[in-house]
Amino acid sequence: MAMPKVKKKKPRAAPRIQRGAKLKEPSWEGWEEWTGEQIHRHRRHTHAWYYEHFKPADLYTNVPKWMEQDDDFYSKEDIKAVKNAPNSALSITAGIVARMDMMGAPRLNKKEAEHWNSLPGTSGELTCGVEQFLRRKVAEAIKIGLEVAEVKEEEEKEKVKKYVPTIQERIQEQCRSMCEPIEDWLEGWVEDPKSFDPDGLDISKHLKRVQCTQAHARKMKQWYEAEIQDFNELDRMPTKGQLAKMSEHDADMWEQLKEGYAHLKKSDIAKIKKANAKLLSNFDMIIDMAKATRKPRKAKARSASKVVEKLKFCKADDKYSLASIDPTSIVGANELWVFNIKTRKIGKYIASNIDPKGLAREGSGLSVKGTTIIGFDEEQSIQKTMRKPVGQLKEFKDSGKVKLRTFLEDIKTTDTKLNGRCNPETVLLKVV
Repeated sequence: MAMPKVKKKKPRAAPRIQRGAKLKEPSWEGWEEWTGEQIHRHRRHTHAWYYEHFKPADLYTNVPKWMEQDDDFYSKEDIKAVKNAPNSALSITAGIVARMDMMGAPRLNKKEAEHWNSLPGTSGELTCGVEQFLRRKVAEAIKIGLEVAEVKEEEEKEKVKKYVPTIQERIQEQCRSMCEPIEDWLEGWVEDPKSFDPDGLDISKHLKRVQCTQAHARKMKQWYEAEIQDFNELDRMPTKGQLAKMSEHDADMWEQLKEGYAHLKKSDIAKIKKANAKLLSNFDMIIDMAKATRKPRKAKARSASKVVEKLKFCKADDKYSLASIDPTSIVGANELWVFNIKTRKIGKYIASNIDPKGLAREGSGLSVKGTTIIGFDEEQSIQKTMRKPVGQLKEFKDSGKVKLRTFLEDIKTTDTKLNGRCNPETVLLKVV
């Protein structure tokens, strides 16, 4: 069975890529001595060379650069307009011609014009030179660029005019929408207090349906607390004797409150108070649930320099020729070696939670709190007195990691446990 023929894909043409300084542009040096045919051929060759080696977007930028060289003719506004204009306002040829003109190519040469007129298929004389061609294309681009700038300016003005509500304004608007069924329910008490049912609305179900958050609940609670304030004041109505002792203004305010609700029975007021209490309790429940489920704010990690800023230690000691390491290296270290210049005790703190791979895991390694080393294993962290500290300290300095594992064991004195406290006599020798 014959295999089906597979159509070979044609290789794609190499993209035009600007190689910058790696490319040497065609030179126009000495063109004055060339014949018209040589000038014409070189111009065509140079045009093709730019087209092959540069992207269109890079060629378009030659036009404003050409305009900048002729600042007596073009203003800064003209150049800006051309830059604002879309690439379609110019042509690739305009970009190439502008580049050749800047490189010293002749504009309208008599010898080249005579050669062009002698070519078969041409008619008329070559009278339009490079300058006229570029100025015509630039004039078109300036016009389009100014129109584009006007459109952009109008769009920017529209953006400025467009009002964007704040978060609080959005919440308030959402609360008004959520309150509509509640207002309709409470309006029943205003129209007919006797037939009003305080349990006529399932407030909890309604608030869940409208997806009421704690921010909404706080806002609506403020509104309804203000509305029921008068009803709460009725419960604190002063007696005649108490009113007689008040100022005329205060007494008059209480009388107006009493008169305003005189047409209502206590049972009617009790209904609206019950309805409002139920409403406020549902708001409180949403607020409390948000508090309970809110993730605690993660404490901001303190920098190592901030952690050790209060640590007291001996920076350098001339007697034993010792100098302390940078205390910030203690934070996260698995081991810390210290030496007390007064008691001649050398000790090793070992972290209770060792980080073997040095991944700086949270809670691993040693740390500092005030003037105390923390995070060490109290059983393994010990110190011993040196009988010959000068020689033994020199041996310590020359010891590597393997030797340090048994360094304390080789000291034949009684070991004591470290307590973590540092003072001005403590030299920080090394961390591991």
